[in-house]
Amino acid sequence: MRLEKLHALFLEHPIICTDTRKITKNCLFFALKGPNFNGNKFAEDALKKGAAYAIVDEQQDEDVENCFLVDNVLETLQKLSIFHRNHCSAKVISLTGSNGKTTTKELINEVLSRKYSTIATKGNLNNHIGVPLTLLSIKRDTEIAIVEMGANHKREIALLSSIAQPDYGYITNFGKAHLEGFGGVEGVIQGKSELYDYLIFNDKHAFLNADDDIQRDKLGHYIKKFGFSTERPDYYNIKFIEANPFVVIEVEDKKIETQLIGKYNFPNCCAAILMGKYFNVPLEEIKIALESYQPQNNRSQIIDKNGFKIILDAYNANPSSMTVALENLKLMDAKDKTLILGDMFELGVDAEKEHQAIADLAKSIAFKNVYFVGENFYKTSTSFKKFKTFDDLKKELIQNSIKKGTLLIKGSRGMALERVLDFL
Repeated sequence: MRLEKLHALFLEHPIICTDTRKITKNCLFFALKGPNFNGNKFAEDALKKGAAYAIVDEQQDEDVENCFLVDNVLETLQKLSIFHRNHCSAKVISLTGSNGKTTTKELINEVLSRKYSTIATKGNLNNHIGVPLTLLSIKRDTEIAIVEMGANHKREIALLSSIAQPDYGYITNFGKAHLEGFGGVEGVIQGKSELYDYLIFNDKHAFLNADDDIQRDKLGHYIKKFGFSTERPDYYNIKFIEANPFVVIEVEDKKIETQLIGKYNFPNCCAAILMGKYFNVPLEEIKIALESYQPQNNRSQIIDKNGFKIILDAYNANPSSMTVALENLKLMDAKDKTLILGDMFELGVDAEKEHQAIADLAKSIAFKNVYFVGENFYKTSTSFKKFKTFDDLKKELIQNSIKKGTLLIKGSRGMALERVLDFL
């Protein structure tokens, strides 16, 4: 099937579904397949549930109508998204990084939507499937698309950049995330920097945190860059005031009081301010956007429950984000601090070392009430309480209640530590 014809079909049916459990009437069903699933087997079911057409790469029974056979469904989805991205007039901003991608994406969207018609990656649909789906959500009147790109190995950002073809790009930071796939911190730097490589090669615009030595080095003397800094006079200056617990910023003598906790969210806010300034969003509108934004989806949420002030940061975790979370809690003016920390995933051979480092950090900060949960934390040498499984932790907390006060809950998504809220 020719791409032009498929795109015309998409414009008539501009909803893409890849899961028969979420079929929307008159959508296009793309029969993706992977190691543990094969969407081709559900094409007929998708059509019966209301899909207008099914895109498949395995021959269906002759009596199944409205199926289009292609060589590879995933590649077809990606090519369709590229075609649509170039069909539309929207400018694309792509961002990646080890920590803070999703929050930064949300903040940028909040700021730019004060002046422009925008779309942004939903949730964390930031991989080789999610990026095409985001591009296909661009509408005729969309002016700016903010596309989050995630990766756990080298060359992945290069692929996603070739699909999104960003006009602008930003890297939040380089940290200890997905070390197993990247082969270490140097691999992380190389992998994430593929976004800047794309921008430079294609003469596009790069945003940067000019206080990050790696970002400054990567962009060097590249002309099409625009950065923020807390002290460098040749970049846009933004001042950090405090984070106790919420981040307070000063920019152009205007104070911005956010609802985001932790100094680690300061550069995320700065990126949104920087892009707002670049795209001529009035500073007062930027202030309104940042001050009204409330984190959700288990990302640095503040929850008051049964006498606890809970910092729920259970969406994801890696050694870098775990470290700054502990250091931020140390600086908070709060009594009776308790930590429930879950395993950090995808660390490979570094898992034992990195989990021990977090245990040692918690001890050096002199936290008293710390609960570790997960197989990796269970192996650490520590005097803090540790539990191999979540059920073991649950039994402990039910039998011995935590002293009410400030509670940090943080771990990788697979640990699902938000379940702790059910029995506090």
